[in-house]
Amino acid sequence: METKVEDFVNLDQEDVIFQGETMEQEDFINLDEEDVILKEETVEQEDFVNLDEEDVISQGETVEQDGEISTGNFVTFELRRPHQMLSYNQRLMVYNVLLQKSVNGKLKKKHTNEVSDLLKLSLKTVQRIWKQHKNTPPGRQVDVSQKKAKNCGRKKVEIDINLMQQIPLSKRTTMRSIAAALGVQHSKVFRLFKEGLIRRHSNAIKPVLKDENKRARLEFCMSMIDWNNFPLEAKFVAMYNYVHIDEKLFYMTKKSESYYLLPAEKEPVRICQSKNFIGKVMFLVAMARPRFDGNGNEIFSGKIRVFPFITMVPAQRRNRNRDAGTIEMKPITSVTREVVRACLVDEVFPTIRNAWPRENLDEVIYIQQDNARTHVDPSDEQFQVVATLSSLHLQLIYQRPNSPDMNILDLGFFRAIQSLQHKESPKTVEELVQAVVKSFNDTHLER
Repeated sequence: METKVEDFVNLDQEDVIFQGETMEQEDFINLDEEDVILKEETVEQEDFVNLDEEDVISQGETVEQDGEISTGNFVTFELRRPHQMLSYNQRLMVYNVLLQKSVNGKLKKKHTNEVSDLLKLSLKTVQRIWKQHKNTPPGRQVDVSQKKAKNCGRKKVEIDINLMQQIPLSKRTTMRSIAAALGVQHSKVFRLFKEGLIRRHSNAIKPVLKDENKRARLEFCMSMIDWNNFPLEAKFVAMYNYVHIDEKLFYMTKKSESYYLLPAEKEPVRICQSKNFIGKVMFLVAMARPRFDGNGNEIFSGKIRVFPFITMVPAQRRNRNRDAGTIEMKPITSVTREVVRACLVDEVFPTIRNAWPRENLDEVIYIQQDNARTHVDPSDEQFQVVATLSSLHLQLIYQRPNSPDMNILDLGFFRAIQSLQHKESPKTVEELVQAVVKSFNDTHLER
């Protein structure tokens, strides 16, 4: 069926609203700016024709011939951002709606309210657009464009960000303290941060390195140079014969934990006698460098073992969980040099002998420890006796003072074990030991 252009209301040069009957968007084939061929007459209620990026025309119902606009066929601005000024096309559409409601160029009092509610616009905005129509002399085209100047609104407050350098660092820890020092609003400092004009910096306290500490670190690095092919091939030794040992406290749980819950799910309650005395056990971890073959297959994981400092004692009293005299596991609360020496001699050395690759048992194995007071001195007589009687060539050494970065355990391996251990949520000492051992074994090492 062929129709004429009088059956349409042209909103602009490209968008057309059919007023006679409802239709789908694909029911039109635009031949040019004036001629349109209608293919079908039925339409679903949810069909829309987009005028531009933000304006939507609903075509669920028809428009009456007398100019009254029903609630199903009008221009809405629901996708418009709050407090956003209307574009020229949007203002023109509001004017067309008002013009259709007018009689001889006049509106009733209720009409502006109806259009305001219909288009979800401010009443002042609708009245202002109609006032532009009333102020236009007869015979002249109505101009509903925005009358505001180009650079309107509150001007941006400019501040010299170089003044921040004169503020002490102690007063630059928060945005509010910076705003107070500069005499501006907190939002202004936040906008400067979002624009990248100021940046956030996390500052950690670094250990003080004395001259002798620096010299010792340099000597250690020099001792790790492979001098066999130097200077033709400058490289460090592989350090496959080094075993790093260190102690670490593992806790039952953390003081603060984050969980993801459903909206209606009940929040968990965690209780203990005192959060400053959460159950904990100290472990000694022995770790060497893993080894791989030419194809990248692991032939030695480097994980010697994790050794808990625990003791098995009979229960002194009876409770609801066990009777008096039952053998139970207790953590050793005071780890002294004698305890560490016994752990090295009775557990660490035999475990290294059993776990070390058979083809490298004849090499010197260096056991590196930090400078804690409870650690065994390399010249300790009992250690020397055990090392002499052992089939391995063991040598105990200290890592350089104030150099935790020279121990692989402090560099991140302890943190990896702890993150896995907290997923087990142990309740007893036995469960905590099992969780730490399982986390140690499950930690994956890459080449």
